[in-house]
Amino acid sequence: MPGVRSVTRVISRVPAVEGAGVRLKRVFGSPDPALDPFLLLDEMGSDDPADYIAGFPWHPHRGIETVTYLLSGVVEHGDSLGNRGVIASGDVQWMSAGSGIVHQEMPQRHEGSWLGYQLWVNLPAAEKMSEPRYREVPAATIPEVTPAEGVRVKVIAGEVGGERGPVRDVVADPAFLDFRLAPGATFEHPVVAGHTVLAYVVAGSGRIGPAAGRPLATGQLAVLGDGDAVSLHAGDDGMRVLLFSAQPLREPVAWYGPIVMNTQAELDTAFGELQNGTFVKHKA
Repeated sequence: MPGVRSVTRVISRVPAVEGAGVRLKRVFGSPDPALDPFLLLDEMGSDDPADYIAGFPWHPHRGIETVTYLLSGVVEHGDSLGNRGVIASGDVQWMSAGSGIVHQEMPQRHEGSWLGYQLWVNLPAAEKMSEPRYREVPAATIPEVTPAEGVRVKVIAGEVGGERGPVRDVVADPAFLDFRLAPGATFEHPVVAGHTVLAYVVAGSGRIGPAAGRPLATGQLAVLGDGDAVSLHAGDDGMRVLLFSAQPLREPVAWYGPIVMNTQAELDTAFGELQNGTFVKHKA
């Protein structure tokens, strides 16, 4: 239905441990038709290097895209395509695992708070065995716009105020936007009707939805109903919100660990190939 989207559900982050012992907060991480095509959202943040320095050593992915957005800190990465490098504060790593990639993400000691997010986006059946692709998106290439007084937006994917983000040509037609609203600021952003839209409060508090909207605080995710706009209303302490939207796939999900396919047989094949050394199909 057209109009401003209402919040249908609120999800709060919970503690989790991943990789070689990284302490993080999981916002969601299981198949859910209401979140389709999004599969997982993790918040990785701490002032104590002991919570993150063990990192995420070499591990495989197939059938998904992983998006890492680093707000502060440094992460070294490498993969089976031959990519090696570092992402730092404000950078984005957008990786399409396709038919199979093996990579590692290793946080480095950082003065102050280390904070980042990883989002998993499902690939449609027709693209699950496509050639892997890796994109490193430096902070300097991400436009920041001021579409209204007291509102700043970093446009990673999608469009705001005529500015398009550097991440394009992605199957799910995603938007990935980082909103920062000053205390009391409001903003209405157009979205595609029929697409899944999620809003995660990184800092501060406020309301999302028509009129007064639904109150949300730091660490909460709003799942939004259908409509063609999202309305954000910052509270007295301002609000920073990550907004994700994409076209739902409406396909069966077979998921185990870092691999997401459509059937159990495809999962069995993937893990069999990991065992016999034929998992990676394309090499640089």
